[in-house]
Amino acid sequence: MTMNAELSEEEIESIKQSFFNIIALFLKEKTVESKYVGCLMKWSVQLHLSQEDLHNIEDNFDHLKFRSPATKLAKLEAIYHLVHMIYLDNIVEDIELEVATIYAQKLGFRSSVVSELFNAIATAPFDGKNTSDVQSEIAEFLAFYEEE
Repeated sequence: MTMNAELSEEEIESIKQSFFNIIALFLKEKTVESKYVGCLMKWSVQLHLSQEDLHNIEDNFDHLKFRSPATKLAKLEAIYHLVHMIYLDNIVEDIELEVATIYAQKLGFRSSVVSELFNAIATAPFDGKNTSDVQSEIAEFLAFYEEE
């Protein structure tokens, strides 16, 4: 999956902002496991962060704050961004799912729901599904989840 071929500049910027929010979530911890740092670094490379983006992170390192999206729609968008980041290289790694699960739980999703959701994401490539298919399934899944 190449981001530039499928996403507008606005969408790419929105995904980057979600990525910065994920970084802020992990950096607020006293220590961050190296496996999480590795995943975040991988995503930063795959997102083609500019020098300006990296300088912004560096300059604001102590001021980065996690902000939970305020609306259901914004939370859904954050989950979409996770899917895009996970699929950037067309390989779904366990650590990516672990980072995504931590983030989704922080957004307020129960661990059982998160587990089912990301299991569907992990198996999507083997089922021949693309990102758009997965996004539709996420929307349906979360709609069903909200009805429970």
